[in-house]
Amino acid sequence: MDDNATCHRTLAVQDCLDSEDIQRLVWPARSPDLNHIENVWDALGRQVAGRNYPPSNKNTLIRALTEEWDKLPQQLLDNVVQSMVRRVECCITLHGRHIPY
Repeated sequence: MDDNATCHRTLAVQDCLDSEDIQRLVWPARSPDLNHIENVWDALGRQVAGRNYPPSNKNTLIRALTEEWDKLPQQLLDNVVQSMVRRVECCITLHGRHIPY
């Protein structure tokens, strides 16, 4: 599954998917964000960006991401999962157009 972002549609990505026999799911061209992990990445990114000492290289970024990942509250993850029914219903109602949220 992908959200039709340009980076997901490169020949390199398609070749990788083909080599692993992975098929893409049909996805609306301009669908709202229906991928759970995107919401979690957003929360994680905000936590890392808000640190007193932001990461300055790859190693400190990996360490910061790992530390902040471990601190994400379970309630945040539960809320993201529970919101999917509403998001999918809204997407269907709007025929795949942007969800105003």
